[in-house]
Amino acid sequence: MSLAGLKNLFFHQTITPVPMRTNSNYDWSNASREPLLQPNNSQAHEPIHTNEYDEDTDVESQQSIHLKNEKADKKKGFRIDARVISDATIGLSDGLTVPFALTAGLSALGNTNVVIYGGLAELIAGAISMGLGGYLGAKSEAASYHAQREETQLLVDTNPRAVVQSVASVFEPYELPKQTLQDLSSHLAESPHLVDFIMQFQHCEEPPASSRALTSALTIALGYFFGGLLPLMPYFFVGSDQVYEGLYISIGVMVVALFLFGYIKTCVVVGFGGGKCIRAGCLGGIQMVVVGSLAAGAAMGLVKLFDSGEGKTKSA
Repeated sequence: MSLAGLKNLFFHQTITPVPMRTNSNYDWSNASREPLLQPNNSQAHEPIHTNEYDEDTDVESQQSIHLKNEKADKKKGFRIDARVISDATIGLSDGLTVPFALTAGLSALGNTNVVIYGGLAELIAGAISMGLGGYLGAKSEAASYHAQREETQLLVDTNPRAVVQSVASVFEPYELPKQTLQDLSSHLAESPHLVDFIMQFQHCEEPPASSRALTSALTIALGYFFGGLLPLMPYFFVGSDQVYEGLYISIGVMVVALFLFGYIKTCVVVGFGGGKCIRAGCLGGIQMVVVGSLAAGAAMGLVKLFDSGEGKTKSA
């Protein structure tokens, strides 16, 4: 008897025999399926819910993937439509030049109240006019799209062969193999989205949003109003007989505003990084300052000319 056997004998411990591996013909293919420990009598008839656990795990994993996708979409951030940026550029560019030229011209009359009242009247009328122009332009664009779509649908219904040829002409510049080109053309000819494909890739037109006209009108009108309000603001803080002080302040404000607007407008297109982009942005800012200065100088000179002519007429 070994020492381990004597120890177990005195301390009433049992020895668990370890089976020796022999070269028997035991089928080990089902070994992984058998439990390592035999269940007790109280747990012998309890079912093991492995399938339900796996299903819950699958559902949880799908939910986690869905949450990750939602977080990824939120990280992309909010993007402004390019058409909205274009409308804002139109409104701001006109608002920073036309009212500035008007207020500079009215300053030649020597009365601050005339500049303020005339500037506010021009701002309101100009904003309404620019907004209506944007609204009507967007409406005309939507009408043109729908007319082109109806014409395309009529062509699909009456002349399918011409449609197939037009679809093939879309892919011809890409030098696809002839068989691939035929397969694509035949597949698209039977697709229910054929009209959408022709409108987007052949006519290069996308369906306009339902709120496009209203958005365009508000964007252009607000851009014009707030852009034109900048050169008018200094006249609110000077006396009625200090019109030239207000003009000098307005010129300084507008030089900075025109330069920043031209710089940002150019860098949005070419980029903000690198010396080349900075030089292009500065050139765009200088161009805006030159255009605004020429407009203001022309308006002021014309007012001076008309005022002097009227004075000579009265004296005569």
